[in-house]
Amino acid sequence: MEDKSKKLVDLLIKENIKFSITSHPAFFTVKESKSFKQNIEGAHTKNLFLKNKKNKFFLLSCKDDTNIDLKKIKKNSLFGNISFANESYLKDYLNLTPGSVTPFGLLFDSSNIVKFYLDNKLLKYEIVNFHPMINTSTVSLNTSDFVYFMKLQKKVVNYFNFDTCQIVYD
Repeated sequence: MEDKSKKLVDLLIKENIKFSITSHPAFFTVKESKSFKQNIEGAHTKNLFLKNKKNKFFLLSCKDDTNIDLKKIKKNSLFGNISFANESYLKDYLNLTPGSVTPFGLLFDSSNIVKFYLDNKLLKYEIVNFHPMINTSTVSLNTSDFVYFMKLQKKVVNYFNFDTCQIVYD
């Protein structure tokens, strides 16, 4: 297990968050993971690290089968003219590499530069799955525990509706 993944596991244990980890071959895309994840209970995710022209950064986590339309998302003035952020920003702000993007990378964003948006559809699932900062395993945990854990780490969890491209206020 990679060092930063082990640190995540240790932190989950310290915070008394129940979880499980499933090892698997490296997956770089949702399509590659399709056949394997049917063996893992819960909602599977895809995670997008985005940047706008004003150098504001966003991490969007949504259900893996969500159709992402950046042109539609750009119409929300909150995001502006967004595109995928390059690899160097991913490394600098979240300490991640392509293929392993996960909201757990926000733990490395000590200045809270990256704004996090969670698909409101994921709240309908009891269990949610993310990479634990490496793409050779999947961590599964209760969705409400995930949100609680992120808040314990002083990370703001915003909710986003990918169908309407609007922020959901709870």
